[in-house]
Amino acid sequence: MNLTASALLGVLEEAGTDVLTLAEGLGEDELLNSRITRTEIRRLLLRMAQTAANLPPALRTRVPEIDWDGWAALAIALNGSEAEVCDGLWHGVRSQVPATLMWLRVYRQNQPELFAFVP
Repeated sequence: MNLTASALLGVLEEAGTDVLTLAEGLGEDELLNSRITRTEIRRLLLRMAQTAANLPPALRTRVPEIDWDGWAALAIALNGSEAEVCDGLWHGVRSQVPATLMWLRVYRQNQPELFAFVP
């Protein structure tokens, strides 16, 4: 795998870990009512969605369990109405990010070459 693909997977992992750290212990109401946390989590989720959209198709086929269509849908929600943003934030924190990080851990163990920074 090339350096760019490895770096993009690293961005997904780092941003996802940051999302879960920021949201740790927060209920839905707490998250949605915390303007600073909400803004930062939205920024990180959009970063993850943009990164997912920029992954080469060949890499996506090597990690098929990650919900790539879900990331595209989440990006739309996070740029939608207030209600869509709220739903997207909660879905991202409670479902999309944990599932993505779980699969990235599996792939890191089973296909370490995907994450290797070698020319």
